[in-house]
Amino acid sequence: MSEFTQRELADKLRECAGEAEGMDVADEAALDTPFIELGYDSLALLQVTGVIKREYGVELSDDAVVEAETPRLLLKMINTNLPDAA
Repeated sequence: MSEFTQRELADKLRECAGEAEGMDVADEAALDTPFIELGYDSLALLQVTGVIKREYGVELSDDAVVEAETPRLLLKMINTNLPDAA
């Protein structure tokens, strides 16, 4: 995998937090909106990054996940740590 996409992040958030939770982060305007404003708390993000770790081998510390306050920042962290990106 060369890049983890915004659509993939939106799908994983929906999968982990449920359809009723949060706004669609696949919308371009949502990229720089804080997760908390999108309706996703730190627990939802930790669940999502746990799934991403299992499925894609991306290692992110809990502190890094908390620092990634927006979808754009989280995508950057994921893509920087993709095994193929190393």
